[in-house]
Amino acid sequence: MTVIETSDAPAAVGPYSQAIVANGFVFCSGQIPLDPATGELLTGDVAAQTRLVLSNLSAVLRAAGASLRTVVKCTVYLKSMDDYAAVNAVYAEAFGEPHPARAAVEVARLPKDVSVEIAAIAVVEP
Repeated sequence: MTVIETSDAPAAVGPYSQAIVANGFVFCSGQIPLDPATGELLTGDVAAQTRLVLSNLSAVLRAAGASLRTVVKCTVYLKSMDDYAAVNAVYAEAFGEPHPARAAVEVARLPKDVSVEIAAIAVVEP
């Protein structure tokens, strides 16, 4: 296993790695809308939050030798299913065909009370 750590994405806020590479796969921890440069939380518009989450996820994937186009599975955690359409629209912009497998669930609470968190599994690019 190889631990992935990049300053281009927010540092872990707990005892976990940004990602682990094992057997040709990248297992990315969930990303939230934290600005990696300032550590500040982006609040408000859930679409903007989702764009930042996907940017952070993309940075971790790049550091691991993968990209959004090699993602095979995502898990989207939402504070409210009322945000599903807005999150889904931004998600659709980020992921081309074929779309990764995905689960989207509403949860009682997320770290730092954010509205969206996304975790992913990707294949390392050859």
